[in-house]
Parts: sequence; structure tokens; C-alpha cells
Amino acid sequence: MIDYTWDFALLLKYSRLFWIGVGWTLAYTVGTVILGTLIGLFVALLQLKSWRSVRWFLRGYVELFRCTPLLVQIIWFYYAFPVLIGVNIGPHVAAVSVLSLYGGAFYAEIFRGGIESIERGQWDAARSLGLRPWHVMKLVVLPQAIRRMLPPYVNQSIIQLKNTSLVSVIAVPDLVYNATLINADTYRPLEVYTVVAVIYFAILFPATLLAQRLEKRMAAGHA
Repeated sequence: MIDYTWDFALLLKYSRLFWIGVGWTLAYTVGTVILGTLIGLFVALLQLKSWRSVRWFLRGYVELFRCTPLLVQIIWFYYAFPVLIGVNIGPHVAAVSVLSLYGGAFYAEIFRGGIESIERGQWDAARSLGLRPWHVMKLVVLPQAIRRMLPPYVNQSIIQLKNTSLVSVIAVPDLVYNATLINADTYRPLEVYTVVAVIYFAILFPATLLAQRLEKRMAAGHA
């Protein structure tokens, strides 16, 4: 049995650094969820309505970001992309850009799937009333699709929060990066990363309960 004495009191003087990390983590989550949502909605609508060449291009974007590891995307965008374009990219810009594009790819599939799941008869009935395509989408399709999209959307947003931990590899001062700094100063990795795990759990567990509640409510609504 390993003899180890836990000492969490040692970390109290680093509480400010933990809180700064939490602030950056939440800011990145909220910001990239909003940007990713806008990107995803734009891509989903274009995939439904645009020319085949545009749809293939957008499908390529979605599959590229969905089928490659996010960590590799962050590293490539921060280190390799500036070499291609000849312009330095700051860590914050790289982190926000990649997280938003990555989230947008998943949100696009959620939105596209939700819209396409609406029965064809709903579209035809709305058109028979003389509604224009945009009004069909706004008044008939989206209100129904949102109910179906909401649970997977919330789940993906929860995953987005966990994904922010990867931006620490490019020295963005999120919770994980600041924990690395604290660990380098204290040499107490067990305590440091236990605190990090507890913080993530305290944030994510209520969000997970919300997602489960939404799924149950949606299921009851379709019953």
C-alpha cells in the first residue's frame, strides 16, 4: 500500500488561480456554444436549400471536424495553419475558432436531422395554405423541430464544456492549464487534479440532470 498524506489545505492559497481558470472555461464554453450554434444553423439551412456543390463542400466541413480528434485540430490550427497563411494566430483566437467550428459541425447535424425529421405532410400542408418557404420554416417546421433538437443540443453543449480542457495545450489559461501551473508549484498532482475533477463535476452534473429532464419531457410529449 502506498503511503501518501493528502493535503488540500496547501491549495487554499491558489484558490484565485482556480477561479480564474473556471471563469475562462465558462467563458470559452458560452462563447463557443453561441458561435457554434450560429455556424451549425447556417450550415444546416444551406445543406437543405443550396446547390449540390455547396452541399458537398459543407458536408466535407462537417465530416472533417467530426472525424478528426479535437486535440489534433487545436494543435494543427495553432502551429500549422499560421505557416500556411503567413499570419500568426494567438492562442485565444485559435481556441475559439477551433472549438466553434468543431461544435458547429455537430450542431449542424443536430439541426439538419431535427428539421428533416418533420413529416413531409407538415411541409405540404403549410404550403397549401399559401405560406412562403421562410414562413413554412419559421411557423411550422422549426417549432416542432426544436422540441426534437433540444435534448441532443444540450448534450452536445455539455460535451463542449468538457472539450475546453484541451485548449490548455496551447497555453490558454483555462482550468486545466491553471491546474498545471499550480501542480508545477506545489508538486501535489493528486490534490490538484482531484480539485479540478470536483469542479468539473459540480458544473456538469446539474447540466446533465437538465439534459435528462429535457429528454424525459420530450419523450412524454411524443407519447
